[in-house]
Amino acid sequence: MNSVVTQRFVKCHDELKAAGIIKSSRQFAISLKYLPQSLSEIIQKRRDVPIELLRKAIEVYNLNPVYLFTGNGPYFMQEEERKDVKVLTIVANSSRNEQIVHVPESAISSYVNGHHKANFIKDLPTFTLPEYVYQTTTHRSFDVVGNAMEPILFESDKVICSYVDPTNWSASIKDYYIYVVVTKSDIYIRRVVNKLKLDNRIELYADNKNFAPLTFSMSEIKEIWYIRTKLSTLSHAKPRVTNYLKNRIDGIHNILDEQSKILQQIKDVMGIKNTTDED
Repeated sequence: MNSVVTQRFVKCHDELKAAGIIKSSRQFAISLKYLPQSLSEIIQKRRDVPIELLRKAIEVYNLNPVYLFTGNGPYFMQEEERKDVKVLTIVANSSRNEQIVHVPESAISSYVNGHHKANFIKDLPTFTLPEYVYQTTTHRSFDVVGNAMEPILFESDKVICSYVDPTNWSASIKDYYIYVVVTKSDIYIRRVVNKLKLDNRIELYADNKNFAPLTFSMSEIKEIWYIRTKLSTLSHAKPRVTNYLKNRIDGIHNILDEQSKILQQIKDVMGIKNTTDED
């Protein structure tokens, strides 16, 4: 059974043929650099439309991504609407299976400035995972930088994320879940509070309380990725005390020291001797 997005894609294809914009399904496939036989299988409900084909169809034939992903609006965009559409670039292997693109720490700045450029994305490292979910939907991985999310995520961890389509941000982003948020200035891994329906913004919170909350309007956000899993480097050394835990332990020690001083002051005022004092 085709996905609902595939069914909408086929409706757009049929409309293009009915309007005479394309003469045949074969011409449509060739114009998008896609195998006609594979397109035939999509139309015959034997396979789902891949993200890369959707991207090309949106670029070449002005298919409306809002309609494709939500069912709302017309099948096709007007030219002025097309200027505001951001299409996600993906990478596929020789078998046309989508790869997980990894964004290392060294590429974060370039990713922020050139996330939409196909040549840049295709130069990033890619990999696959055996689980079915990672082979059928768009995923990306990012290096964890800094200690903002300790003790959940540590520096040098990698998070593997699924793409959150912009048309679904307001409905699908769950409060206090951890997301990768790509803004116009940086990439943040934080817990998100969704206030898009209320006043068109999101709030970001770190687990490490030394980091202040952040707020971004929708116009400042480029991409949002939902974190599914993490990859951590195994250390065979004895467990280390993290900065986060060390700060918590130091704080507890300070509190106990202060309470001890206060208790001693109370004893002194009341003339109570410590049990260890000699009579």
